[in-house]
Amino acid sequence: MSSVPDRFPPGFLWGAATSAYQIEGAVAEGGRTPSIWDTFCRTPGKVSGGDSGDVAVDHYHRWRDDVRLMADLGLGAYRFSVSWPRVQPTGRGPAVQRGLDFYRALVDGLLEQGIQPSLTLYHWDLPQELEAAGGWPERETAYRFADYARIVADALGDRVDMWTTLNEPWCSAFLGYGSGVHAPGRTDPVAALRAAHHLNLGHGLAAQVLRSTLPGAKVAISLNPSAIRARSQSPADLDARRRIDALANRVFTGPMFRGAYDADLLRDTAQLTDWSFVRDRDLSVIKHPLDLLGINYYTPSVVSAPTDNAPETGPDQRGSRLDGHGRSAESPWPGADSVEFHRPPGELTTMGWAIDPTGLYDLLMRYTREAPGVPLMITENGAAYDDKPGPDGAVHDPDRIRYLHGHLSAVRRAMRDGADVRGYFLWSLLDNFEWAYGYSKRFGAVYVDYETQARTPKSSARWYAEVARTGALPEPPDLEAGENAT
Repeated sequence: MSSVPDRFPPGFLWGAATSAYQIEGAVAEGGRTPSIWDTFCRTPGKVSGGDSGDVAVDHYHRWRDDVRLMADLGLGAYRFSVSWPRVQPTGRGPAVQRGLDFYRALVDGLLEQGIQPSLTLYHWDLPQELEAAGGWPERETAYRFADYARIVADALGDRVDMWTTLNEPWCSAFLGYGSGVHAPGRTDPVAALRAAHHLNLGHGLAAQVLRSTLPGAKVAISLNPSAIRARSQSPADLDARRRIDALANRVFTGPMFRGAYDADLLRDTAQLTDWSFVRDRDLSVIKHPLDLLGINYYTPSVVSAPTDNAPETGPDQRGSRLDGHGRSAESPWPGADSVEFHRPPGELTTMGWAIDPTGLYDLLMRYTREAPGVPLMITENGAAYDDKPGPDGAVHDPDRIRYLHGHLSAVRRAMRDGADVRGYFLWSLLDNFEWAYGYSKRFGAVYVDYETQARTPKSSARWYAEVARTGALPEPPDLEAGENAT
């Protein structure tokens, strides 16, 4: 028999997350101009089914209903991103007030319902004009990002306290400019490394802007650090893990926490670049104090040195060289492209990602050690399943409930072991456009009928609402007592 679970502490923040391009639609309304994802989606063969975010789930027009839905679920916070080309269409110059008005109204609607807005400045939708000028591999983009941060801070800083600069810069740099499976679809390993540095610089510059403009704001970044396991304890496999850790994790946390790129990262990539794009004082700008570190986690990675047999990789965002159609793509690992990724053991989501909450626990404990004094926030965690309405119209998703139960148990265990975790944002509030996978993968706690745009809370939404209300974890369906206990 399992004991009554202890509760998350009072004040723990329970929320859900989305991003602008994945839900808003209205890509040509209100002065918005194309982003790199609009262009990428119009490039044949890049996105499954030829899908795009043109309409997405029409949140731009239906946001009031979506806010009421959040209130019905008892959410304490909502993490959303601002569309850069909606508020500053060319990435330069003055704001379009119609674009800012949309976010002003959204924030006011959230506050009226007692829901704390958590704003992300950049979730991958770079204005296309900035990409045409070179994009993130060019230093100028970091300065344009800081200017954009000032525009949004001036408009919304009186109503928003929690600010995230970047979401998953690893994906922007290494999937966008390395493997090419994300927008803008470039395949240049040096450009990927340059992009990583300029994303770091953009974060630091934007953090400075937020601090000077909004002295009381909480400044964060959301990383998607990889929980990396070596396939064996052989020296070669352990070195493979070290190489991937440098590119997946330390390329961001080194400058942010320690003010330096680690020597092994520079050595591993020396045949590609001398890193001369890192200029004097860049690292001091990047090492800007954080009020929160956001952790996005879905699945661990298992790596090895090259083997005689092809690795059994799945279509995940880290190790696979597959695009949204399952076709081969370039490596996202400059200087470590010989490392092989292997499918971790265990059950899989429909993304082909192994379900392993211990990876989340390990990351929380790692950053408790590496960034002492910096509170942590789970800014994304969730799973895709092939959800369908039943004959009664209800959408039952017990697998997602089990996934959430396991991962929230891992968070609770980490907190008992000393991790200062302040909140949890479920990914995602709504089924939506899943990047190169189009509309083929459903992450939402709320089912969306893409033909009618009707919203139906799944059973996981009701389960999560109960967690948010009580701070306790009800046993998931069909789970034997004591299973997954932590």
